[in-house]
Amino acid sequence: MSISHFRELEVWRLAMSLAKQVYQLTAGFPRDERYGLSSQLQRSAVSIPSNIAEGNARHSTRDYARFVSMALGSSAELQTQLILSGELTLGDETTRTNAIEECERVGQMLQRLHQSLVRRLETESQVPSPESRS
Repeated sequence: MSISHFRELEVWRLAMSLAKQVYQLTAGFPRDERYGLSSQLQRSAVSIPSNIAEGNARHSTRDYARFVSMALGSSAELQTQLILSGELTLGDETTRTNAIEECERVGQMLQRLHQSLVRRLETESQVPSPESRS
């Protein structure tokens, strides 16, 4: 199951959609939030597909797993910020609710991808090296 390019990954596509939703949500925030929560939301949202892409481009399963783990962290950070924006009644409620749901889906997909990469690492580490065969 080798995917040659990050743009083929469903989780990357969904994360890109989520980032667009966050930008749409923050467009409705007050101007005084431009450099506050709005900026934090946008950075967290962009970080998710960016880390997926960077990890996928690495030539190491270990690096890929590390970047997926960072994307997972950004996903949790984003979800927290989305919840806070709701508690502060910032932005459109429907857009925010949709973004939270999509963020949960992305997080679940990232968790499965990370587990798959960890299993692959475990399998790779069990392959005997040529030196141990002699």
